[in-house]
Amino acid sequence: MSDGSLLKALNVSRRYLDVVQKPQLERKEAQWLIETTVENFAKYYNSGFIEYRKSVAEAEDVAAVEWNGRGATFKDVLGREFIDCLGGFGIFNLGWSHPKVIAAVQAQLGKSALPTQELLDPLRGMLAHLLAEVTPGDIRYSFFVGSGTEAIEGAMKLAKLYTGKSGFIAAVRGFHGKTAGSLALTGKAVFRRPALPLHPNVYHVPYGDAQAVEQQLRIAREVGNDIAAVVMEPIQGEAGAIVPPDDFWPSLRRICDEYEVLLIADEVQTGMGRTGKFWGVEHWNVAPDIITSAKALGGGVMPIGTFMATPKIWQVFNENPFIHTSTTGGNPLACAAALAAINVTLEEGIVEQAAEKGAYFKRQLEGLAERYSDIYRGISGKGLLLGQHFVNDETGYAVASGLFKRGVLISGTLNNSRVIRVEPPLIISYREIDTILDRLEDTLRSLRGRVVTPLPVAESEPMAFSAMSLYPSNPWTAFA
Repeated sequence: MSDGSLLKALNVSRRYLDVVQKPQLERKEAQWLIETTVENFAKYYNSGFIEYRKSVAEAEDVAAVEWNGRGATFKDVLGREFIDCLGGFGIFNLGWSHPKVIAAVQAQLGKSALPTQELLDPLRGMLAHLLAEVTPGDIRYSFFVGSGTEAIEGAMKLAKLYTGKSGFIAAVRGFHGKTAGSLALTGKAVFRRPALPLHPNVYHVPYGDAQAVEQQLRIAREVGNDIAAVVMEPIQGEAGAIVPPDDFWPSLRRICDEYEVLLIADEVQTGMGRTGKFWGVEHWNVAPDIITSAKALGGGVMPIGTFMATPKIWQVFNENPFIHTSTTGGNPLACAAALAAINVTLEEGIVEQAAEKGAYFKRQLEGLAERYSDIYRGISGKGLLLGQHFVNDETGYAVASGLFKRGVLISGTLNNSRVIRVEPPLIISYREIDTILDRLEDTLRSLRGRVVTPLPVAESEPMAFSAMSLYPSNPWTAFA
Protein backbone atom coordinates (compact mmCIF):
# COMPACT_ATOMS: atom_id res chain seq x y z
CA MET A 1 0.00 0.00 0.00
CA SER A 2 1.73 3.11 -1.27
CA ASP A 3 1.29 6.78 -0.37
CA GLY A 4 -0.39 7.19 -3.76
CA SER A 5 -2.98 4.55 -2.85
CA LEU A 6 -3.74 6.27 0.45
CA LEU A 7 -4.13 9.63 -1.29
CA LYS A 8 -6.52 8.04 -3.78
CA ALA A 9 -8.52 6.52 -0.91
CA LEU A 10 -8.73 9.92 0.76
CA ASN A 11 -10.08 11.54 -2.40
CA VAL A 12 -12.57 8.72 -2.96
CA SER A 13 -13.80 9.00 0.63
CA ARG A 14 -14.41 12.71 0.14
CA ARG A 15 -16.48 12.06 -2.97
CA TYR A 16 -18.54 9.38 -1.24
CA LEU A 17 -19.13 11.46 1.88
CA ASP A 18 -20.27 14.33 -0.31
CA VAL A 19 -23.00 12.04 -1.68
CA VAL A 20 -23.94 10.92 1.84
CA GLN A 21 -24.44 14.52 2.93
CA LYS A 22 -26.76 15.47 0.06
CA PRO A 23 -30.52 15.07 0.55
CA GLN A 24 -31.06 15.06 -3.24
CA LEU A 25 -28.87 14.52 -6.29
CA GLU A 26 -28.86 16.25 -9.64
CA ARG A 27 -29.55 14.02 -12.64
CA LYS A 28 -25.88 13.87 -13.62
CA GLU A 29 -24.86 13.00 -10.06
CA ALA A 30 -27.53 10.32 -9.89
CA GLN A 31 -26.30 8.73 -13.11
CA TRP A 32 -22.76 8.73 -11.72
CA LEU A 33 -23.96 7.08 -8.51
CA ILE A 34 -25.83 4.36 -10.42
CA GLU A 35 -22.81 3.50 -12.54
CA THR A 36 -20.47 3.64 -9.55
CA THR A 37 -22.74 1.42 -7.43
CA VAL A 38 -23.01 -1.27 -10.12
CA GLU A 39 -19.24 -1.17 -10.64
CA ASN A 40 -18.50 -1.32 -6.90
CA PHE A 41 -20.78 -4.33 -6.40
CA ALA A 42 -19.21 -6.09 -9.38
CA LYS A 43 -15.59 -5.37 -8.44
CA TYR A 44 -15.55 -5.13 -4.66
CA TYR A 45 -18.64 -6.68 -3.07
CA ASN A 46 -20.27 -9.57 -4.95
CA SER A 47 -20.65 -9.69 -8.72
CA GLY A 48 -23.40 -12.31 -8.39
CA PHE A 49 -25.70 -9.68 -6.93
CA ILE A 50 -25.65 -7.81 -10.23
CA GLU A 51 -27.29 -10.76 -12.00
CA TYR A 52 -29.66 -11.59 -9.16
CA ARG A 53 -31.03 -8.20 -8.15
CA LYS A 54 -34.23 -7.18 -9.95
CA SER A 55 -33.03 -3.60 -9.50
CA VAL A 56 -30.43 -4.37 -12.18
CA ALA A 57 -31.80 -7.32 -14.15
CA GLU A 58 -35.33 -5.91 -14.55
CA ALA A 59 -34.60 -2.18 -14.55
CA GLU A 60 -34.36 -1.95 -18.35
CA ASP A 61 -32.02 0.91 -19.28
CA VAL A 62 -30.94 2.16 -15.86
CA ALA A 63 -30.39 0.15 -12.67
CA ALA A 64 -32.50 1.15 -9.67
CA VAL A 65 -30.36 2.34 -6.77
CA GLU A 66 -32.37 3.03 -3.62
CA TRP A 67 -32.16 6.49 -2.10
CA ASN A 68 -34.86 7.38 0.45
CA GLY A 69 -38.27 6.39 1.69
CA ARG A 70 -41.18 7.28 3.94
CA GLY A 71 -43.96 5.04 5.14
CA ALA A 72 -44.59 2.24 2.66
CA THR A 73 -42.97 3.89 -0.37
CA PHE A 74 -39.40 4.62 -1.37
CA LYS A 75 -37.58 6.24 -4.27
CA ASP A 76 -34.45 5.44 -6.21
CA VAL A 77 -31.81 8.06 -6.99
CA LEU A 78 -33.65 9.07 -10.17
CA GLY A 79 -36.84 9.72 -8.24
CA ARG A 80 -38.70 6.62 -9.45
CA GLU A 81 -41.19 5.62 -6.75
CA PHE A 82 -41.96 2.09 -5.55
CA ILE A 83 -44.51 0.67 -3.14
CA ASP A 84 -42.64 -1.54 -0.69
CA CYS A 85 -44.33 -4.95 -0.47
CA LEU A 86 -41.15 -6.61 0.82
CA GLY A 87 -40.44 -4.57 3.94
CA GLY A 88 -36.75 -5.41 3.99
CA PHE A 89 -37.64 -9.07 4.69
CA GLY A 90 -39.39 -7.94 7.88
CA ILE A 91 -37.26 -4.95 8.92
CA PHE A 92 -39.72 -2.18 8.03
CA ASN A 93 -42.73 -3.08 10.17
CA LEU A 94 -43.09 0.62 11.01
CA GLY A 95 -42.29 1.71 7.47
CA TRP A 96 -39.35 3.69 6.19
CA SER A 97 -37.96 6.39 8.49
CA HIS A 98 -40.61 6.47 11.19
CA PRO A 99 -40.23 9.94 12.73
CA LYS A 100 -40.39 8.81 16.37
CA VAL A 101 -37.69 6.18 15.85
CA ILE A 102 -35.49 8.63 13.92
CA ALA A 103 -35.93 11.23 16.66
CA ALA A 104 -34.93 8.79 19.40
CA VAL A 105 -31.76 7.76 17.57
CA GLN A 106 -30.84 11.36 16.76
CA ALA A 107 -31.34 12.41 20.39
CA GLN A 108 -29.13 9.59 21.65
CA LEU A 109 -26.51 10.29 18.98
CA GLY A 110 -26.03 13.71 20.53
CA LYS A 111 -25.07 12.09 23.84
CA SER A 112 -23.25 8.79 23.22
CA ALA A 113 -23.35 6.38 20.33
CA LEU A 114 -21.39 3.47 21.84
CA PRO A 115 -20.92 2.28 25.42
CA THR A 116 -17.71 2.46 27.47
CA GLN A 117 -17.95 -1.31 28.07
CA GLU A 118 -17.21 -0.62 31.75
CA LEU A 119 -19.91 1.66 33.15
CA LEU A 120 -23.60 0.77 33.19
CA ASP A 121 -25.33 2.10 30.08
CA PRO A 122 -28.94 3.02 30.88
CA LEU A 123 -30.64 2.29 27.56
CA ARG A 124 -29.65 -1.37 27.64
CA GLY A 125 -31.37 -1.72 31.01
CA MET A 126 -34.41 0.22 29.79
CA LEU A 127 -34.86 -2.01 26.76
CA ALA A 128 -34.42 -5.21 28.75
CA HIS A 129 -37.10 -4.03 31.18
CA LEU A 130 -39.49 -3.05 28.37
CA LEU A 131 -39.08 -6.40 26.64
CA ALA A 132 -39.85 -8.20 29.88
CA GLU A 133 -43.19 -6.34 29.92
CA VAL A 134 -44.22 -7.48 26.43
CA THR A 135 -42.95 -11.09 26.27
CA PRO A 136 -45.14 -14.11 27.09
CA GLY A 137 -44.84 -16.29 30.16
CA ASP A 138 -41.95 -15.73 32.56
CA ILE A 139 -39.50 -14.39 29.96
CA ARG A 140 -37.57 -11.64 31.76
CA TYR A 141 -33.88 -11.37 30.82
CA SER A 142 -32.41 -10.21 27.50
CA PHE A 143 -29.04 -10.10 25.76
CA PHE A 144 -28.59 -7.78 22.77
CA VAL A 145 -26.73 -8.43 19.54
CA GLY A 146 -26.67 -6.97 16.05
CA SER A 147 -28.68 -9.44 13.97
CA GLY A 148 -31.07 -12.36 13.92
CA THR A 149 -28.46 -15.02 13.30
CA GLU A 150 -26.46 -13.77 16.30
CA ALA A 151 -29.61 -14.02 18.39
CA ILE A 152 -30.04 -17.67 17.37
CA GLU A 153 -26.38 -18.38 18.12
CA GLY A 154 -26.83 -16.89 21.59
CA ALA A 155 -30.02 -18.87 22.20
CA MET A 156 -28.26 -22.09 21.24
CA LYS A 157 -25.35 -21.33 23.56
CA LEU A 158 -27.67 -20.45 26.43
CA ALA A 159 -29.64 -23.69 25.95
CA LYS A 160 -26.44 -25.74 25.99
CA LEU A 161 -25.09 -24.02 29.09
CA TYR A 162 -28.34 -24.42 31.00
CA THR A 163 -29.12 -28.03 30.07
CA GLY A 164 -25.59 -29.37 29.81
CA LYS A 165 -26.70 -30.98 26.55
CA SER A 166 -25.57 -30.30 22.99
CA GLY A 167 -28.26 -31.40 20.53
CA PHE A 168 -31.08 -29.59 18.76
CA ILE A 169 -34.19 -30.45 16.79
CA ALA A 170 -35.27 -28.08 14.01
CA ALA A 171 -37.56 -28.20 10.99
CA VAL A 172 -37.09 -29.03 7.33
CA ARG A 173 -37.15 -25.77 5.32
CA GLY A 174 -36.83 -23.75 8.50
CA PHE A 175 -34.62 -20.68 8.34
CA HIS A 176 -32.59 -19.51 11.33
CA GLY A 177 -29.59 -17.74 9.80
CA LYS A 178 -26.36 -18.46 7.97
CA THR A 179 -23.60 -18.27 10.57
CA ALA A 180 -22.24 -21.68 11.56
CA GLY A 181 -24.51 -22.53 14.49
CA SER A 182 -27.73 -21.12 13.09
CA LEU A 183 -26.95 -22.61 9.68
CA ALA A 184 -26.88 -26.04 11.28
CA LEU A 185 -30.52 -25.47 12.27
CA THR A 186 -31.55 -24.06 8.88
CA GLY A 187 -33.34 -26.76 6.90
CA LYS A 188 -32.23 -26.20 3.31
CA ALA A 189 -29.40 -28.13 1.64
CA VAL A 190 -28.38 -25.36 -0.77
CA PHE A 191 -27.23 -23.24 2.20
CA ARG A 192 -25.96 -26.02 4.49
CA ARG A 193 -24.07 -28.36 2.19
CA PRO A 194 -21.23 -26.02 1.14
CA ALA A 195 -20.36 -25.34 4.80
CA LEU A 196 -20.49 -28.91 6.11
CA PRO A 197 -19.61 -30.19 8.66
CA LEU A 198 -21.67 -27.92 10.88
CA HIS A 199 -22.75 -28.10 14.53
CA PRO A 200 -23.15 -31.83 15.31
CA ASN A 201 -26.15 -33.52 16.89
CA VAL A 202 -28.78 -31.51 14.98
CA TYR A 203 -31.86 -33.30 13.67
CA HIS A 204 -34.53 -32.05 11.26
CA VAL A 205 -38.16 -33.10 11.23
CA PRO A 206 -41.18 -32.11 9.10
CA TYR A 207 -42.54 -28.74 10.18
CA GLY A 208 -45.94 -28.86 11.82
CA ASP A 209 -45.61 -32.51 12.83
CA ALA A 210 -45.41 -32.69 16.61
CA GLN A 211 -45.40 -36.50 16.50
CA ALA A 212 -42.19 -36.38 14.47
CA VAL A 213 -40.59 -34.16 17.13
CA GLU A 214 -41.66 -36.55 19.89
CA GLN A 215 -40.44 -39.56 17.93
CA GLN A 216 -37.04 -37.95 17.43
CA LEU A 217 -36.80 -37.17 21.15
CA ARG A 218 -37.77 -40.75 21.98
CA ILE A 219 -35.07 -42.07 19.66
CA ALA A 220 -32.53 -39.62 21.06
CA ARG A 221 -33.27 -40.76 24.60
CA GLU A 222 -32.94 -44.42 23.62
CA VAL A 223 -29.63 -44.08 21.77
CA GLY A 224 -28.09 -41.45 24.05
CA ASN A 225 -28.23 -38.32 21.90
CA ASP A 226 -28.61 -35.46 24.36
CA ILE A 227 -31.04 -32.81 23.09
CA ALA A 228 -30.87 -29.32 24.59
CA ALA A 229 -33.75 -27.68 22.74
CA VAL A 230 -36.34 -27.75 20.00
CA VAL A 231 -36.02 -24.65 17.79
CA MET A 232 -38.94 -23.62 15.58
CA GLU A 233 -40.41 -20.57 13.86
CA PRO A 234 -44.00 -19.91 14.96
CA ILE A 235 -44.81 -19.54 11.24
CA GLN A 236 -42.15 -20.57 8.75
CA GLY A 237 -41.15 -17.44 6.84
CA GLU A 238 -38.58 -18.40 4.24
CA ALA A 239 -40.34 -21.71 3.55
CA GLY A 240 -43.30 -19.73 2.23
CA ALA A 241 -45.32 -18.30 5.15
CA ILE A 242 -46.25 -21.80 6.31
CA VAL A 243 -48.76 -21.90 9.19
CA PRO A 244 -48.65 -25.06 11.33
CA PRO A 245 -51.71 -26.96 12.58
CA ASP A 246 -53.34 -25.35 15.60
CA ASP A 247 -52.26 -28.14 17.93
CA PHE A 248 -48.59 -27.96 16.88
CA TRP A 249 -47.24 -25.35 19.30
CA PRO A 250 -49.28 -26.53 22.32
CA SER A 251 -48.06 -30.07 21.58
CA LEU A 252 -44.46 -28.85 21.35
CA ARG A 253 -44.78 -27.23 24.77
CA ARG A 254 -46.12 -30.46 26.29
CA ILE A 255 -43.53 -32.66 24.58
CA CYS A 256 -40.58 -30.45 25.56
CA ASP A 257 -41.71 -30.44 29.17
CA GLU A 258 -42.11 -34.21 29.13
CA TYR A 259 -38.63 -34.81 27.70
CA GLU A 260 -36.99 -32.02 29.73
CA VAL A 261 -35.73 -30.04 26.74
CA LEU A 262 -36.11 -26.32 26.12
CA LEU A 263 -38.50 -24.81 23.58
CA ILE A 264 -36.98 -21.96 21.56
CA ALA A 265 -39.24 -19.74 19.44
CA ASP A 266 -37.41 -18.03 16.59
CA GLU A 267 -39.40 -14.79 16.35
CA VAL A 268 -36.79 -12.93 14.28
CA GLN A 269 -39.29 -12.49 11.45
CA THR A 270 -42.63 -13.13 13.14
CA GLY A 271 -42.16 -10.87 16.18
CA MET A 272 -43.12 -7.23 16.72
CA GLY A 273 -46.62 -7.67 15.32
CA ARG A 274 -45.88 -9.09 11.87
CA THR A 275 -48.44 -11.92 12.06
CA GLY A 276 -51.22 -9.99 13.78
CA LYS A 277 -50.01 -10.81 17.30
CA PHE A 278 -47.09 -9.14 19.08
CA TRP A 279 -45.35 -12.53 19.07
CA GLY A 280 -46.24 -15.34 16.69
CA VAL A 281 -46.56 -17.91 19.49
CA GLU A 282 -49.43 -15.87 20.95
CA HIS A 283 -51.71 -17.29 18.24
CA TRP A 284 -51.57 -20.54 20.24
CA ASN A 285 -51.13 -19.13 23.79
CA VAL A 286 -47.76 -20.83 24.22
CA ALA A 287 -44.89 -19.50 26.35
CA PRO A 288 -41.47 -20.70 25.10
CA ASP A 289 -38.39 -20.96 27.31
CA ILE A 290 -36.28 -18.78 25.01
CA ILE A 291 -37.39 -16.25 22.37
CA THR A 292 -35.25 -14.58 19.72
CA SER A 293 -36.08 -11.29 18.01
CA ALA A 294 -34.40 -8.96 15.50
CA LYS A 295 -35.37 -7.38 12.16
CA ALA A 296 -38.28 -5.07 13.11
CA LEU A 297 -36.98 -4.62 16.68
CA GLY A 298 -34.79 -1.77 15.39
CA GLY A 299 -37.79 0.12 14.03
CA GLY A 300 -36.44 0.03 10.48
CA VAL A 301 -33.64 2.40 11.53
CA MET A 302 -30.99 0.48 13.50
CA PRO A 303 -29.85 -3.17 13.46
CA ILE A 304 -30.49 -4.99 16.72
CA GLY A 305 -31.28 -8.52 17.80
CA THR A 306 -31.94 -10.19 21.12
CA PHE A 307 -32.43 -13.53 22.78
CA MET A 308 -34.57 -13.63 25.92
CA ALA A 309 -35.25 -16.25 28.57
CA THR A 310 -36.70 -16.96 32.00
CA PRO A 311 -34.80 -16.16 35.21
CA LYS A 312 -34.26 -19.86 35.90
CA ILE A 313 -32.49 -20.39 32.58
CA TRP A 314 -30.67 -17.05 32.70
CA GLN A 315 -29.00 -17.95 35.98
CA VAL A 316 -26.12 -19.55 34.05
CA PHE A 317 -25.36 -16.10 32.61
CA ASN A 318 -25.81 -14.33 35.93
CA GLU A 319 -23.26 -16.63 37.52
CA ASN A 320 -20.66 -15.61 34.91
CA PRO A 321 -21.66 -12.36 33.17
CA PHE A 322 -18.61 -12.52 30.91
CA ILE A 323 -19.34 -15.93 29.44
CA HIS A 324 -21.18 -14.26 26.55
CA THR A 325 -20.38 -10.70 25.51
CA SER A 326 -20.63 -8.38 22.50
CA THR A 327 -18.64 -5.19 21.93
CA THR A 328 -21.34 -3.38 19.98
CA GLY A 329 -24.45 -5.44 20.76
CA GLY A 330 -27.03 -3.40 22.63
CA ASN A 331 -25.33 -0.11 21.85
CA PRO A 332 -27.21 3.07 22.86
CA LEU A 333 -28.30 3.96 19.32
CA ALA A 334 -29.76 0.52 18.66
CA CYS A 335 -31.46 0.43 22.05
CA ALA A 336 -32.95 3.89 21.49
CA ALA A 337 -34.40 2.69 18.19
CA ALA A 338 -35.83 -0.45 19.79
CA LEU A 339 -37.38 1.51 22.67
CA ALA A 340 -39.11 3.77 20.17
CA ALA A 341 -40.13 0.81 17.99
CA ILE A 342 -41.91 -0.91 20.88
CA ASN A 343 -43.53 2.37 21.90
CA VAL A 344 -44.85 3.00 18.38
CA THR A 345 -46.01 -0.60 18.00
CA LEU A 346 -48.14 -0.25 21.13
CA GLU A 347 -49.19 3.39 20.75
CA GLU A 348 -50.26 3.19 17.10
CA GLY A 349 -51.98 -0.19 17.31
CA ILE A 350 -49.52 -1.73 14.84
CA VAL A 351 -50.38 -5.30 15.86
CA GLU A 352 -54.08 -4.70 15.28
CA GLN A 353 -53.31 -3.03 11.95
CA ALA A 354 -51.33 -6.08 10.84
CA ALA A 355 -54.21 -8.40 11.74
CA GLU A 356 -56.90 -6.36 9.98
CA LYS A 357 -54.91 -5.40 6.88
CA GLY A 358 -53.51 -8.92 6.62
CA ALA A 359 -56.99 -10.43 6.65
CA TYR A 360 -58.08 -8.00 3.92
CA PHE A 361 -54.98 -8.58 1.80
CA LYS A 362 -55.28 -12.36 2.14
CA ARG A 363 -58.95 -12.37 1.08
CA GLN A 364 -58.12 -10.38 -2.04
CA LEU A 365 -55.18 -12.65 -2.89
CA GLU A 366 -57.36 -15.73 -2.45
CA GLY A 367 -59.81 -14.19 -4.91
CA LEU A 368 -57.00 -13.70 -7.42
CA ALA A 369 -55.83 -17.29 -6.85
CA GLU A 370 -59.33 -18.52 -7.73
CA ARG A 371 -59.52 -16.39 -10.87
CA TYR A 372 -56.03 -17.41 -11.98
CA SER A 373 -56.04 -21.03 -10.85
CA ASP A 374 -53.77 -21.95 -13.76
CA ILE A 375 -51.04 -19.78 -12.19
CA TYR A 376 -51.58 -20.18 -8.43
CA ARG A 377 -51.41 -23.14 -6.09
CA GLY A 378 -52.65 -21.23 -3.06
CA ILE A 379 -52.20 -18.48 -0.47
CA SER A 380 -50.78 -18.96 3.02
CA GLY A 381 -49.78 -17.03 6.13
CA LYS A 382 -51.13 -14.84 8.91
CA GLY A 383 -51.22 -11.08 9.37
CA LEU A 384 -48.93 -9.40 6.86
CA LEU A 385 -46.63 -12.39 6.49
CA LEU A 386 -48.30 -13.97 3.47
CA GLY A 387 -47.15 -16.30 0.74
CA GLN A 388 -48.35 -16.53 -2.85
CA HIS A 389 -47.66 -20.08 -4.05
CA PHE A 390 -47.27 -20.44 -7.81
CA VAL A 391 -47.19 -23.46 -10.06
CA ASN A 392 -43.44 -23.25 -10.65
CA ASP A 393 -40.32 -21.22 -9.90
CA GLU A 394 -40.34 -19.41 -13.23
CA THR A 395 -43.84 -18.10 -12.66
CA GLY A 396 -42.92 -16.82 -9.22
CA TYR A 397 -39.99 -14.90 -10.64
CA ALA A 398 -42.08 -13.57 -13.51
CA VAL A 399 -44.66 -12.20 -11.07
CA ALA A 400 -41.99 -10.55 -8.91
CA SER A 401 -40.21 -9.00 -11.89
CA GLY A 402 -43.51 -7.92 -13.49
CA LEU A 403 -44.51 -6.11 -10.30
CA PHE A 404 -41.11 -4.46 -10.07
CA LYS A 405 -41.57 -3.04 -13.57
CA ARG A 406 -44.94 -1.71 -12.36
CA GLY A 407 -43.44 0.02 -9.33
CA VAL A 408 -43.98 -2.61 -6.63
CA LEU A 409 -41.05 -4.20 -4.79
CA ILE A 410 -41.76 -7.81 -3.85
CA SER A 411 -39.58 -10.88 -3.59
CA GLY A 412 -39.45 -14.62 -3.22
CA THR A 413 -38.57 -16.68 -0.15
CA LEU A 414 -35.12 -18.15 0.42
CA ASN A 415 -36.24 -21.73 1.07
CA ASN A 416 -39.07 -22.04 -1.47
CA SER A 417 -38.43 -20.20 -4.71
CA ARG A 418 -41.92 -20.63 -6.15
CA VAL A 419 -43.40 -18.65 -3.26
CA ILE A 420 -43.56 -14.86 -3.50
CA ARG A 421 -43.85 -13.22 -0.09
CA VAL A 422 -46.21 -10.42 0.81
CA GLU A 423 -44.45 -8.63 3.68
CA PRO A 424 -45.11 -4.89 3.43
CA PRO A 425 -44.70 -2.35 6.24
CA LEU A 426 -47.50 -2.86 8.74
CA ILE A 427 -48.44 0.81 8.38
CA ILE A 428 -49.25 0.38 4.68
CA SER A 429 -52.53 2.04 3.72
CA TYR A 430 -55.53 0.26 2.20
CA ARG A 431 -55.13 2.48 -0.84
CA GLU A 432 -51.58 1.21 -1.31
CA ILE A 433 -52.75 -2.38 -0.82
CA ASP A 434 -55.39 -1.91 -3.51
CA THR A 435 -52.80 -0.39 -5.84
CA ILE A 436 -50.56 -3.44 -5.32
CA LEU A 437 -53.48 -5.76 -6.03
CA ASP A 438 -54.38 -3.87 -9.23
CA ARG A 439 -50.79 -4.06 -10.46
CA LEU A 440 -50.59 -7.71 -9.47
CA GLU A 441 -53.68 -8.59 -11.51
CA ASP A 442 -52.29 -6.65 -14.45
CA THR A 443 -49.11 -8.75 -14.16
CA LEU A 444 -51.12 -11.98 -13.94
CA ARG A 445 -53.11 -11.06 -17.06
CA SER A 446 -49.85 -10.54 -18.93
CA LEU A 447 -48.69 -14.04 -17.91
CA ARG A 448 -51.88 -15.90 -18.77
CA GLY A 449 -51.22 -18.36 -21.54
CA ARG A 450 -47.46 -18.26 -20.97
CA VAL A 451 -47.44 -20.43 -17.83
CA VAL A 452 -46.65 -24.12 -18.27
CA THR A 453 -48.72 -26.09 -15.77
CA PRO A 454 -46.59 -28.72 -14.00
CA LEU A 455 -47.46 -32.37 -13.45
CA PRO A 456 -50.33 -33.16 -11.08
CA VAL A 457 -49.41 -32.79 -7.44
CA ALA A 458 -49.28 -36.55 -6.84
CA GLU A 459 -46.61 -36.89 -9.56
CA SER A 460 -44.67 -33.75 -8.77
CA GLU A 461 -43.47 -31.86 -5.70
CA PRO A 462 -46.01 -31.80 -2.83
CA MET A 463 -48.08 -28.65 -2.46
CA ALA A 464 -46.28 -26.07 -0.37
CA PHE A 465 -48.86 -23.75 1.11
CA SER A 466 -49.66 -25.60 4.36
CA ALA A 467 -47.39 -27.25 6.86
CA MET A 468 -48.69 -30.78 6.58
CA SER A 469 -49.06 -30.74 2.79
CA LEU A 470 -45.29 -30.40 2.60
CA TYR A 471 -45.16 -33.94 3.97
CA PRO A 472 -48.17 -35.91 2.67
CA SER A 473 -47.09 -39.04 4.54
CA ASN A 474 -45.39 -39.29 7.91
CA PRO A 475 -41.86 -40.64 7.43
CA TRP A 476 -41.63 -41.39 11.15
CA THR A 477 -44.36 -44.05 11.34
CA ALA A 478 -41.76 -46.74 10.71
CA PHE A 479 -40.23 -45.93 14.09
CA ALA A 480 -43.47 -45.95 16.07
